[in-house]
Amino acid sequence: MNDRSRTGADRSSDSAPGRSAERILDDARRALFVMAGVLAFMWLAQLVNWLDHYGLSRQFGIVAREPSRLPDIFAAPFLHWSFTHIESNSAPLFFLGFLAAYRGIARFVAVSALVIVTSGLGSWLFEPAHTVGAGASGVVFGYFSYVVLRGVVERHIIDVIVGVVVAVSYWSILRGVLPSDPHVSWQAHLFGLIGGVAAALLLRERHAKRFDAPAVTPEAGGQPASSTPSVSSSAPALDADRSHGALHDELRRMGIE
Repeated sequence: MNDRSRTGADRSSDSAPGRSAERILDDARRALFVMAGVLAFMWLAQLVNWLDHYGLSRQFGIVAREPSRLPDIFAAPFLHWSFTHIESNSAPLFFLGFLAAYRGIARFVAVSALVIVTSGLGSWLFEPAHTVGAGASGVVFGYFSYVVLRGVVERHIIDVIVGVVVAVSYWSILRGVLPSDPHVSWQAHLFGLIGGVAAALLLRERHAKRFDAPAVTPEAGGQPASSTPSVSSSAPALDADRSHGALHDELRRMGIE
């Protein structure tokens, strides 16, 4: 019986790393398909936009401080102003989006929503009046800061390494948060970056608190030892004797006894 039980435990422990690796591969596959789908949709929108002489960008782009155009913050990241524009965003969006998604698609959707909202609101509030903003660069900045910060926040060594590689490879994009080009929405970049930081902090993976197992003493027959300190059974009797003697002394002093 002991031999069979130990063999079963060994099989369970041996298969655990395999299940973990298989899950990572499955999540990575899903992330790859999701980002391929996002880029396919974005390029399809670009083709329609180009055929319409970029009417989609004008109609669904972000117009600063125009209340009726506030919902367009969700459409603007998928629209661009030229093929050069979408080409410059496609590679970093795919790469950084994949790294943001390979830990789980559900959390990636939440990260994307938070980045899109913060980047879009920043553009809507602070871009110059009578301008129309569109493009995925704000989302790229959000994924960048999220991937760089995620490993530090969650203390995953692999994510820390990934974050360092991304930071070294893409640090130069941080110049895009400076107001250097009037045709570039640095507001979308800056607030996208902030959105990625917020996503790393708010949507981090929370590990369950681990508790120590209760101590087991041989005297208790293998039962967990109580966490409360033991008290000798003679202690209440001694306390009662002291109280009784003190009462007699006090009565005698007062002349009652």
